[in-house]
Amino acid sequence: MARKELHLISDGKRAVAPFIEMAAAVHPLLDYIHLREKQWSALELLAAAEQLQHVGVPASKLVINDRLDVALAAGAAGVQLAWHSLGPAAARPLAPYLRLGRSVHSPAEAAEAARQGADYCLFGHVFPTGSKPGQRERGLAELAEAVGCCRIPLIAIGGIRPEHAGQILAAGAAGIAVMSGICSAADPVAAAEAYYAAVQAPQAGEGGVQDEAAHQRTIR
Repeated sequence: MARKELHLISDGKRAVAPFIEMAAAVHPLLDYIHLREKQWSALELLAAAEQLQHVGVPASKLVINDRLDVALAAGAAGVQLAWHSLGPAAARPLAPYLRLGRSVHSPAEAAEAARQGADYCLFGHVFPTGSKPGQRERGLAELAEAVGCCRIPLIAIGGIRPEHAGQILAAGAAGIAVMSGICSAADPVAAAEAYYAAVQAPQAGEGGVQDEAAHQRTIR
């Protein structure tokens, strides 16, 4: 069975240097790191992507939010397309080798993203989250519905704690994405270890591999 993915999304609350330091420490436990810094210019995003690579985060783990141009310039693995970004159908001819993600909030949007050629979707927010105050959470039933009508992997996001992993993956998600659960943690490495263990535990998904997180840090 496919290994479940763990994505980290930057939360816009850290300055560049502290974020780089944190990302360098946790990246061995992650599949992807998304630079989602809406206030940064293209030059600032590119500089951060280059710094991440300089401290050992491989380009194959980097995803740039919204900015297709920066993703290409940085040699990143992919771009995360928001509702206001180019659609997957428009982005694909410009970047045939990038992994195209699409942020969606309903089963219909997920199905449309797949139809347009996205490689995966970020679906949420699944649970209540401080980053979306007052907005309705989608819940596990809607997540399962989106999985059922979408032929590409769905990564769940929004208010997810390690103890939610089993429910999320049982609903059919291909993994989880975390923002404040790691970025705002007092100990980001310990938080990332907890999420990694939860996502990869056999009871959390289909055929997950239960490896000790500390061991993973030494071999990646």
